[in-house]
Amino acid sequence: MSRFLLITLPADLTPWVALAVALVGLSIVFLRRKVKKKKDPMDDSPRLTLAQQRSVERQMSTLLVELSEMARKISSQLDTRAAKLEALIKEADEKIATLKSIDSPKPAPPPRMRLTSDIPEDEPSSTPALNFEPPDPRYEQVYMLADQGRTAIEIARKLDRPSGEIELILALRPRI
Repeated sequence: MSRFLLITLPADLTPWVALAVALVGLSIVFLRRKVKKKKDPMDDSPRLTLAQQRSVERQMSTLLVELSEMARKISSQLDTRAAKLEALIKEADEKIATLKSIDSPKPAPPPRMRLTSDIPEDEPSSTPALNFEPPDPRYEQVYMLADQGRTAIEIARKLDRPSGEIELILALRPRI
């Protein structure tokens, strides 16, 4: 095709056409190189002066020192808490061992009201007789203080026992 252009163009325009084709070719080559290059993100950032760079470095080093001090404080606090926790666990283990070593008799069940269906034949009655077991000696103090008109909380404080336990003992007290 270029022969066709050269043939049809007058001789004085041929160098200009060759020059135009060369310029277009060079511009295509340069544009491809520019497009293929990846831009450096740091190229667009503002340039800092030497004094500004040193100031930023000082701030960063100060921040690093503060972070290391904070990490040291936190690790020392964690170590202290871990030591306290270990001491509490050891104390709890000792108390558990002490409680296991105490040989206390098994607590007897609280007194209960029971119905007896065995009615002696010499007493004709249509209702079953109620027999009460004697009160548990461990609860006698609780019953005695309750009979004196003290509240469950007062009894618990006096006997150094939980108030819930005292309330339960009184609630399960057999009625005569």
